Amino acid sequence: MQESQVQTVVYCSKKHELEMRIRGGGHDFEGISYVSQVPFVLLDMINLRSVDVDPVAATAWVQSGATMGEVYYAIAQKSKTLGFPGGTYASVGVTGLIGGGGYGVLRRKYGLAADNVIDARMVDVNGRIINRGSMGEDLFWAIRGGGPSSFGIILSWKLNLVSVPERVTIFSVTRTIQQNATDIVWRWQTLAPSLPKDAEIRIQANTVKKDSLADDTAIVVRILGSYLGGVDKLLSLMQEIFPELNLVHKDCVQVSYIQSVLYFATNSVEQPLETLLDRTTFKVPCKVKTDYVTRPISKEGLNGIWEMMLKSDPDTTSLFLTSYGGKMDEISESAIPFPHRAGTLYMTSIRVLRDTKKALDWIRSFYSYLTPYVSSPRTAYVNFVDLDLGVNNENGVTNYTEASKWGKMYYKNNFDRLVHIKSKVDPTNFFGHQQSIPPGSS
Repeated sequence: MQESQVQTVVYCSKKHELEMRIRGGGHDFEGISYVSQVPFVLLDMINLRSVDVDPVAATAWVQSGATMGEVYYAIAQKSKTLGFPGGTYASVGVTGLIGGGGYGVLRRKYGLAADNVIDARMVDVNGRIINRGSMGEDLFWAIRGGGPSSFGIILSWKLNLVSVPERVTIFSVTRTIQQNATDIVWRWQTLAPSLPKDAEIRIQANTVKKDSLADDTAIVVRILGSYLGGVDKLLSLMQEIFPELNLVHKDCVQVSYIQSVLYFATNSVEQPLETLLDRTTFKVPCKVKTDYVTRPISKEGLNGIWEMMLKSDPDTTSLFLTSYGGKMDEISESAIPFPHRAGTLYMTSIRVLRDTKKALDWIRSFYSYLTPYVSSPRTAYVNFVDLDLGVNNENGVTNYTEASKWGKMYYKNNFDRLVHIKSKVDPTNFFGHQQSIPPGSS
């Protein structure tokens, strides 16, 4: 596939008045990148996936069809001390990740993936190939976290690579509710965002079968994280500030940086590094809903969360709590469209692995339960796109008032600037979909 072919697809789609869908990794939770209610053209970017790493300049040009695993693998082939602050899922496409912000284990040290983009090449609504210099700073701002599919077709990104140590420490601790998991999570809420930038700790709570012979549900809480340094220093830090966790040496593994990437992608350090090149996607239908927490949830509130989870079927639901702080606090809400910065303790994401009415009713009920404990007005993370929040008209007609309901949940005050930019670069909304940025105030 050649870049000129992308231009041809734009010309032909406009001529025949067909909508376009642009697919990278294919991980869109609502199928926006490959489904439409009207006739459309699907442009799959899989064959534009080269990764060109310059270890001396600490940069990389990455074509838009590459996955994060391909990016991490290519960097590791050139350097043991360079990385990129992208996500943990290796098969996720680089453009989808950057397009909504993109967070991973380096978020507290270096910010988001989109914070570390220094140039881009894209095809605009007129079929022209433009870069940062020719597109202008407004459009360059918009595509880094504001959903580039609303503005054009990304061809490639120039990434700023970041310094990492050759050896890092990863750890994982599992607790049940009966093993003081509630106390650990309650303490984690304020501790994790204030840790040194080299450390990050996340929470994952899953529903499981209480035993193999019964259908009763239990909850297992996993506390996992990483440290950009040695295990002894990590243990000393945790013993000092987080004794409730009772982290010990056997919970930790010291590995190369790229092995830590592999671990968070596969839950194993024993897999060959080539596993990162596997583009196989997660093909179980699921629904995800997100929000942000700015003040700690009480123990009573946490116990209510466990009760809500116990109402779901075993092995179908997960709650992910991702700590912020560090570099995330230092970057302005308006630096890029992603606005969830200083004052955010952590992000919540609820996932249910079924699309049955029962599962969808459950996750919507859980989302409602969280209302008193999360942001007000409610917010959301655009990379876990949620059509429950609202959609544009199926026939392509957009409405600013309706779009702002979900747009301001994703982007807060940055939404209006995105609308202004959209009005300039795509006033007829050629690059439109269910939750694309609308032009103007029509």
